[in-house]
Amino acid sequence: MTQPDERPDETAGTAQERLLAEARPLIEQMVADRVASRLAAQDATLWGPDAESEASIRLAWTGLHETSVPVVREIETLHAELRAEGLDRVVLAGMGGSSLAPEVITSTAGVPLVVLDTTDPGQVADALEGDLTRTVLVVSSKSGSTVETDSHRRIFEQAFTDAGIDAASRIVVVTDPGSPLDEAATEAGYRKVFRADPHVGGRYSALTAFGLVPSGLAGADLRRLLDDAHNPAPKLGSDVEDNPAILLAAALGAAHTRGSEKLVLADTGSGISGFGEWAEQLIAESTGKDGTGLLPVVVENPDSPGFTDAREDATPVAIGPSPKGVLLATEGTLGGLFQLWETAIALVGRLLSINPFDQPDVEAAKKAARSLLDAPSADVAAPSFVDGPVEVHAPDGLLPEGTDTLAGALTAFLGTVPEFGYLSVQAYLDRIADASAIVLRPELARRTGVQTTFGWGPRFLHSTGQYHKGGHQNGAFLQLTGAVTDDIQVPGRPYTLGTLQQAQALGDGQVLREHGRPVLRLHLTDRAAGLAHLVKAVQEAGT
Repeated sequence: MTQPDERPDETAGTAQERLLAEARPLIEQMVADRVASRLAAQDATLWGPDAESEASIRLAWTGLHETSVPVVREIETLHAELRAEGLDRVVLAGMGGSSLAPEVITSTAGVPLVVLDTTDPGQVADALEGDLTRTVLVVSSKSGSTVETDSHRRIFEQAFTDAGIDAASRIVVVTDPGSPLDEAATEAGYRKVFRADPHVGGRYSALTAFGLVPSGLAGADLRRLLDDAHNPAPKLGSDVEDNPAILLAAALGAAHTRGSEKLVLADTGSGISGFGEWAEQLIAESTGKDGTGLLPVVVENPDSPGFTDAREDATPVAIGPSPKGVLLATEGTLGGLFQLWETAIALVGRLLSINPFDQPDVEAAKKAARSLLDAPSADVAAPSFVDGPVEVHAPDGLLPEGTDTLAGALTAFLGTVPEFGYLSVQAYLDRIADASAIVLRPELARRTGVQTTFGWGPRFLHSTGQYHKGGHQNGAFLQLTGAVTDDIQVPGRPYTLGTLQQAQALGDGQVLREHGRPVLRLHLTDRAAGLAHLVKAVQEAGT
């Protein structure tokens, strides 16, 4: 088994030597402070007195490679029962930590899993069109009150019933003990309720029931995953200078100290599918607070803009073998990399003097969205102007007076990004049908020269959304929303998915503006035509 590793690439030369020299005092201090062994022993004092209360109920993840073995047996038993009944299509309703880990586990294993971490009616409709006679729905929510997941549960429960299927027999729940979802599932008599360890936060939950249940029911080899996580555990818990987690944490901490507050992740042939998207939440939610933190930027491949051409505000990190010139690389099995990155990011929190286990700014966008849902008939503000299939919504003062073209609006908006700031593209669209939107990230990064992130809404609200409000306040935000042709009513709720999706976009935009950040919303009245028009406008912007 290959252990995760983080070693210097001697060909990188002076830049790498400089980073290692800057990291050396941090490495020595962490070893002297015995941070690795104390973390493995779940010492909640590592992050100071202000974080101790939260940390004391968030450290069980350090031993999950051992403590999760019993739940694997339960999953295997249920998997066999379901397959015997001809139920081999698994749909996962979950957000953030409840969906990102299962997606990378199943994608890497090559087993099918339908992931619903969206409020887009088209994407949900696509999942409903699958064969319900073969379908099991996994409803996964730590709090038990996640609005997106609750909506999915209600919609699928109705769909099962309408198809003459006993809905309770097709719904499996993963939640914390005693949550509202736990109580509702027990009352409804759902097929199975997995109660996860409540002493693990969502972004550290890859090896809890949240990561394992949907993955195992879809057919992933969970025993191998836990074995792979077990192998590096002794090294990661050792107070030695070649501990990979200490090396990685020290390098990231040293880079941040000299202004490299962004972390650019590219897969370089790891054999793991989608690891960057999982790590994105771990890094952003754990470190992006108190006006500091590391912003993860996931790029398409090592040749993408923002990676090898990164400027001094960003540190490229390879997931897989280290390409020539890249300072940092982490390589190993999926289970091993889960453990390495979780350990390293927890240690980065100590170096940055923040609590890596809370997310104080996530709730703000949720509250704003809920307030808009309470008044679903409220009129949305008229656009500043319309250019073809795109409505441009800009707050007063963002665009120069007289701006009336999309290219002109983009030129003005992109000019608001500080020299070493970042641009965030937020697509509240269907990530299957509107997948072409992802070309905007490299196009904008190439044109602006600034680090550019891309997130599908609302899933990024459960991930990088924390950093946007709590981290370094140097971002500009491009929101994309789209017309809904066939909406879906949420049973038992006074709103549709389309209404919820719009409220989430508008609510987050409102909170970002309250933080003094520039927000430009582009509404596509025709999604396909609007995206094509937008790409063309990006290419014309500033010319």
